[in-house]
Order: sequence, then structure tokens, then C-alpha cells
Amino acid sequence: MAGITSTVTQLYPSEPKLNVAPVYYNTSSQLTTLGHHRADLYSASDDEIPTVDYSLLFSDDPVQQFLALENLRQACQEYGFFYLVNHTIPDEMLDSVLRGFSGFFDPKTIDERKVFRKNGPSDKVRWGLNSSAGENREYLKVVAHPQYHAPSNPSGLSKSLEEYHKAMRTIVIGLARAVSKTLGFEEDYIEKEFNLKSGFDVMAMNLYPPSSRSKGAIGIPEHTDPGFVVTLVQDVDGGLQILSHQGKWINVYIPHHAILIQLGDHLEILTNGKYKSHIHRVIVNNNKVQRISVVTLHGPALDKFICPGTEFVDEEHPQKYHGMTYKESLEGNGGDEIDVQSSLDKLRLV
Repeated sequence: MAGITSTVTQLYPSEPKLNVAPVYYNTSSQLTTLGHHRADLYSASDDEIPTVDYSLLFSDDPVQQFLALENLRQACQEYGFFYLVNHTIPDEMLDSVLRGFSGFFDPKTIDERKVFRKNGPSDKVRWGLNSSAGENREYLKVVAHPQYHAPSNPSGLSKSLEEYHKAMRTIVIGLARAVSKTLGFEEDYIEKEFNLKSGFDVMAMNLYPPSSRSKGAIGIPEHTDPGFVVTLVQDVDGGLQILSHQGKWINVYIPHHAILIQLGDHLEILTNGKYKSHIHRVIVNNNKVQRISVVTLHGPALDKFICPGTEFVDEEHPQKYHGMTYKESLEGNGGDEIDVQSSLDKLRLV
């Protein structure tokens, strides 16, 4: 990277900038406390969200690759989320998975799905339906890695979901290598620190109802997600909102066949807050049609102890988080592994 840096410095005397409005770092008081009218609680801006070109991160052109990595660094540090385009998943695969779950969530077959209701803490497949003022969604969660689990029926859907997850993991490993470079390390840094080869991945397929069938404005309440990164694809835009590091809610409009990447809690912990996760929510009060999303939380190995890396801690940057195994952190708020609940607040020292 040193050679690349010197080359680019000659060509570009100033640091390349994201073509979006500047933002600032979040604080521990990131949760919204908006008052006034109820509608204002769910208002959000249409500010631009960074876009990262996956193909350029691995360009053979050293200048082009440097600029792509710099764009990724800024997206990670200033935002914590971005759209990923020109990735390697075929459009047909994305469309097939989303169509498959549109059929899977058929209201006429709901009794068949009830067999996957919570059975115990070791569940590998779990179904749920929430319809209340605090949450409105139907979901299916599956543990997808290190061993793949899914309902056996319909068999075609299980196979297409497995193929999709394998393709997405390939992208996530590539992102881990690129993010490692943006932090100034060898490309295998994050893979080793998280033991991603044995990483614990959970997929959540969500069906959010249109406002006419919901019992409140909230599809899913404010939260952050554990893990390295979260990948999300969806069939239609509507309701997903992200809280920026400056405390501003932003509507998410994912470009067609792009992937929304969100940084997870454990990347924040590993980098001692350099790359932060962020709060997000789903609001359904303006949705005219139902929305389906396929979300994957890509995490470290369950037995991997995650704490701030020594490279990120010094006198000017004291340690900000406790260390804990990934399994312990997932169960820190009383949830099961498959719930993939955040316990970031409990891990903060300051």
C-alpha cells in the first residue's frame, strides 16, 4: 500500500472525498428522543447514502483500487453503512430468493410454518409472527453457517437460499479483506480476528405488512446488530431507516439488485470504535404494499473472544469495550444464539 499511496499522492494532491454530505461520529446517546407530534417520531430525510463498487476493490489498476479502498474507508468511518454495487451475485439469484419467500409467506399456509415456532435455545430454524404496536412482521430465521439449516419444504427454496448464502459469504470474505486493508493491515486481519472460516451466520427472512394490515407504525424497533457486517436485499423499498452518526434518520432506497451493507457491533468493538455500527429501524405506516427482506448477520465464530485490538488502543484512545466471546455476547440480554441480539450497551466501558 505504501507504493500505491505515493503514486496516488502525485496524481491526487488531496484526499478523495465521498460525493455525499459530511457527517460526524455518533455518541452513546445515539438513541432518538424525538418528541412533538407522533408522526415526527418516524420522519426521516432522503440524504444520499454512500455507494461502494465491489469490483473496483480488487482492480488490477493500483490507482483505481486505492481510490476504491479510500471510498470504502470513508463509508465505514463516516457512515457505517453503504450500498454495494457491481458485486458477484447474479440478478437472477436475488430475484429467485425474493420470489421464493413471497410464496413461502402465503397466508393460506401459515399453519405449516407454525411448526418452526420457538422450541428451545438450540433452535436452528425459528419462525415468528408479531402484530402489535411495537412490532409488525412475520419472519423465518435460520442458522446458515458453519452448518446450513433450513426448512425441508419447499425443497427448491431451501436449495436456492443455500446457494444465495454461499454467494453472499464469498462477497463478505472479500469485504473483510478490503476492510482490513482500509485499516492498514494485511488483508487476512479480520478473517483471523473473527475466525470467519467458522463464523456464525444467521439469516432472517422478513415479511412486513402494508400499513392497512399493521397494528402500529413500527415494523421492527430501533436496534443495532451484532457481528462483522449485515447484508440486506429486498423486493421493494419502504420503511427501512438508518440513524446516521450525526443523529439524523435517513430513508434507505436500495438501488435495484444492490446490497445494503451495515457494519456490525463486533467490528466496532474490534476497532475500538473507529468503525461504528449504527441504529436502524423499520417503519410501516407509509407502506402501500408488503415488503420482503433477506437479512444475513455475518458473525465471528461462537467461541471467538472479541475485544478491542491492541493496535487501536493507546493513551489517546483508551479501551472502550469489554471483551467477550461471540456466543456470550449473543446471550448477554437473555436471548438465544439464533436471536442474534445486540448487547453492545453492556460491553461499553465509557
